[in-house]
Amino acid sequence: MKLYYAPGACSFVPHALLESSGANFEPIWVRIHKGEHRSPEFLAINPRGQVPVLVDQGHAIDQVVAIVLHIEAAFPDAGLLPKSGLARTRALRTLLWMNNTAHPTFTHAFMPSRFTDDPDAQSAVRDTARVQYAQRLRELQEMVKAAAGEWLSGAAFGPLDAYTLTLTRWGGIAGIDPTTYPELWTHVQRVAALPAVARVIERERLQLNLFQA
Repeated sequence: MKLYYAPGACSFVPHALLESSGANFEPIWVRIHKGEHRSPEFLAINPRGQVPVLVDQGHAIDQVVAIVLHIEAAFPDAGLLPKSGLARTRALRTLLWMNNTAHPTFTHAFMPSRFTDDPDAQSAVRDTARVQYAQRLRELQEMVKAAAGEWLSGAAFGPLDAYTLTLTRWGGIAGIDPTTYPELWTHVQRVAALPAVARVIERERLQLNLFQA
């Protein structure tokens, strides 16, 4: 397996899952700031020019949720998600919400130029998205509180925990102090302290709290 990732991006989620599953994989850093995601070599792997991309037995898989499910199927003993029933349905519902609601809210706050060329409109998009993103973090905190000290999808660390770390970390980039969500921040620190996750954080050279007053 090869995982194409960019430090601090949503590729952190499959990166952490592969590491925690004991997978034999090669992490490949795609330097977005240097435009490597637009290079002919990378576009040959993923024409969308996005990370993450997981290459397994010569087959390229993009999109976070698809990669997560592929890793889960490849390492069933890791317990990344509940196996069946309502518990699995709920975990997948939350994973999809993180990917299709919380994540795009941050994108509007971080890169409003993707949605309009008008500088005034960009400012309005950014300000609105920041307010919305604060609400997304409140929702994450309520999930953590409901888990009552357990991992978010069950008995073991999984994609919901890795995505929660990523989304919370992005709060600092959006101008939101993550420590103002105490239960959420405590959970993120617990996730970060896992040896496998700590290795990924070191490899990606990440700082958890990026908020600057």
